[in-house]
Amino acid sequence: MVKKLLQNSVVFMALVIVLLLIIPLPPALIDVAILINMSLSMMILVITMTIHDPLEFSIFPSMLLLTTLFSLGINVSTTRNILSQGGSAGRIVAAFGDFILRGNIVVGLVIYLIIVLMNFLVINRGAERVAEVAARFSLDAMPGKQMAIDADLNSGMIDDQEAARRRSKVQRESDFYGSMDGATKIVKGNSTMSLITTAINLIGGILIGMVQGGGDLATVAQTYSIATVGDGLVGQIPSLLISTATGMIVTRATARGSLNEDIAGEFKAQPRAFIISGIIVAVLAVIPGMPIPQILIVSAGLIGGGYYLNRQMDSQPRIGRDMNSYQTGTLKNIQKAQQEAQPEETKSAPAQSEETPAREEDYFKDVNNVYQLLTIEPVELDFGYSLIPLADESVGGRLISRIVIFRRQYAQDMGFVVPSIRLRDSSALGTNEYVIRIRGEEVARGEILTDYFLALEPEHAEREIDGIETIEPAYGIPSRWIRPENREKAELYGYTVIDPLSVMVNHLSEVIRQHAFELITRQEVVRLVDNLKKTAPELVTEVFPNVVSYNLLQKILTQLLEEGVAIRDLETIVENVASGLSDTATPAKDLDTLVGNVRIALKRTITRMYAEDGSLRVYTLDADLERAMAASLTRGEGGSYLALSADVLQSIVKQVAEAVQKFRSLSQTPVILTSQVMRVHFYHLIGQFYPNVRVLSFNEIANNVQIQSLGSLRLEHDEEKS
Repeated sequence: MVKKLLQNSVVFMALVIVLLLIIPLPPALIDVAILINMSLSMMILVITMTIHDPLEFSIFPSMLLLTTLFSLGINVSTTRNILSQGGSAGRIVAAFGDFILRGNIVVGLVIYLIIVLMNFLVINRGAERVAEVAARFSLDAMPGKQMAIDADLNSGMIDDQEAARRRSKVQRESDFYGSMDGATKIVKGNSTMSLITTAINLIGGILIGMVQGGGDLATVAQTYSIATVGDGLVGQIPSLLISTATGMIVTRATARGSLNEDIAGEFKAQPRAFIISGIIVAVLAVIPGMPIPQILIVSAGLIGGGYYLNRQMDSQPRIGRDMNSYQTGTLKNIQKAQQEAQPEETKSAPAQSEETPAREEDYFKDVNNVYQLLTIEPVELDFGYSLIPLADESVGGRLISRIVIFRRQYAQDMGFVVPSIRLRDSSALGTNEYVIRIRGEEVARGEILTDYFLALEPEHAEREIDGIETIEPAYGIPSRWIRPENREKAELYGYTVIDPLSVMVNHLSEVIRQHAFELITRQEVVRLVDNLKKTAPELVTEVFPNVVSYNLLQKILTQLLEEGVAIRDLETIVENVASGLSDTATPAKDLDTLVGNVRIALKRTITRMYAEDGSLRVYTLDADLERAMAASLTRGEGGSYLALSADVLQSIVKQVAEAVQKFRSLSQTPVILTSQVMRVHFYHLIGQFYPNVRVLSFNEIANNVQIQSLGSLRLEHDEEKS
């Protein structure tokens, strides 16, 4: 029983607070309630100053409501006693009133009004405005933050659990600041109510004292002014503490540690400010009438503190390395580190630097050496001179390790192992440029500034951050290159800030995802089948190569990867292909039909890739459009295709473009839902314009997922156009 009471202690406390508004309390109990209210307010203020992250005190908005209700309950009880018991509302109220008034009613009331107005006009109003801005910026920054999390997940920096944790944190931050925006209104209302209660106590008490008590005006005013000011102060002190805590927690959006750690660390990093301030304070001594001893003490303390901090900074080892210190051996270090990061079988590439004679002409006299020039790397990353430190592990470069992490993560997600990536510097590129090649041909290019951070602009930025305007290369988001010292300011304004290495790795990983279907070779298919043989030897022995050829499996896996479907469940894929080929009752030897059957078998995988929280946001095809597409199906030498008119095709492309923009604002992969019959034809139609749009059929969606339609693609008739 006691345990249940303790578990529901907060509920009982809330009920007691409500009862304070109704049940009269004796002065002794009012004193206890006042002490509890002050202690609770102090605890809240200390917590807000010592936490590292505002979400560590996520119950703060609810606590604001409870503490405000508690203060109002105490206020009602003290008012009842002041008006009904001749100004007696407890010893704490009387002590505060005597201490402030000190026999002078006017001075006491002026001091009390100053405290109330300072709390109301300065702290409350400032906290309210900061909470409003923080809530708006937090909401505007959500798509960019979600995109940054997806980019880190795609590049292999984090796993699914970490991505889910970060997404939850982003959502909680948005909810927290939204709640704080409303909670500050409660604090502001409490201050307003305090002023009203003070006026009621003073005016009402004087009227009651003179009419019912029959005392003279001076005595009555003295009695009730002490009680009024004391009551107002015991209510305003907790309110002031809570208001300060509110302002503290909403202004710490960019904090890295506790308030004490942040203030100490950032002031220690600016010794020059101490010295300059000390000199300026010392100059004040020349003004006649100034207290010279006090000025000199403060000035000496500032200058001495600045000198001490400067000595400490000089004694610390410097971190970093000048770009001019890189020697010609850097490329060899990169190649060596790359070989160490690659699997064992990829290290057999010939080391031309050791075997090549001094003269290239003599080396290429051997025709076998010329054949080495014909080798094409699956993936290459060429970069300019300034980007070499990102790949050089001897100076802390993490490019190679990030690529290894991405390869592992992509294999876990998609079931395909990205081949080794050739890294090399190129004098043909600008110092800050890089080029990504697939099978020897350039497919993407970018430029990064290693001494800057990339700030992704939010959808509705109320303030602009100074920087160099650019476009984020992986997703095409308008961005700015900003100086490191502006990073915290940019995050406060709602920008998503990414370091230069992450920009390049995200771009590389996105390019590989888009072109993965070009990288799955016959040799890789054989390796995948050999790996499957370890877990399903009977299946592999039965179907390869008599039922399913490696050539057919390669085509199916290529088409699945091209449409962004994971091939990790290779056993299910092979079983469905073999079943489709051996089923004589169904003419399933058409490649599109085989792929369609496999996609239906992988519907749980497909649903997991594009659904969030049990909901799948999609665009659908209007019934008139589907009928028009079905009527336009034409069979040619390469199979069936849609023979739509140019006007209809242009209308569809335009509507898909609008849908893509809507999905982008939601930080989600565009998904269009069609019937099973039209799925593959619509994908071939729209894929040439928007290869990243995923076209799914109703049969490929798991039954436990709720489909949420964001709109539909319609057939625009001639009369609608006119």
